[in-house]
Amino acid sequence: MSSDDRGPRVTLSDDQWRERLTDTEFQVLRRSATEAPFTGEYNDTTSEGVYRCRACGAELFRSTEKFSSHCGWPSFFSPLAEDRVRYITDTSLPGAPRTEVRCAACDSHLGHVFAGEGYDTPTDLRYCINSISLTLETTGD
Repeated sequence: MSSDDRGPRVTLSDDQWRERLTDTEFQVLRRSATEAPFTGEYNDTTSEGVYRCRACGAELFRSTEKFSSHCGWPSFFSPLAEDRVRYITDTSLPGAPRTEVRCAACDSHLGHVFAGEGYDTPTDLRYCINSISLTLETTGD
């Protein structure tokens, strides 16, 4: 691990990641696969808390920024802080490029962010995040 002003950075080899993650988690988090829609454990979750990166534990999103987009994956209108995620232009599909969202601490694939879809949120953004990329640390009851 290394660190800078944004906190600890997690740098592991593929073999080390494979030891930490299940095969499915590895495919999504380290190989940018996508879980099937409407199958993830957090798609319909309304519990209060903080969503962390499943690979490294970095805090990424709060439940207060989660909203129901009916797209099949958990949706957030903003990350906990901009320095918690990084963005990559994704041209893997034909048509318009998408913006991939990765954990800034360990570079794991989280999902994609979309703008201008007309959702009634403060940012007009939809962070479409794989449930398998997250763990929820609940607060309260």
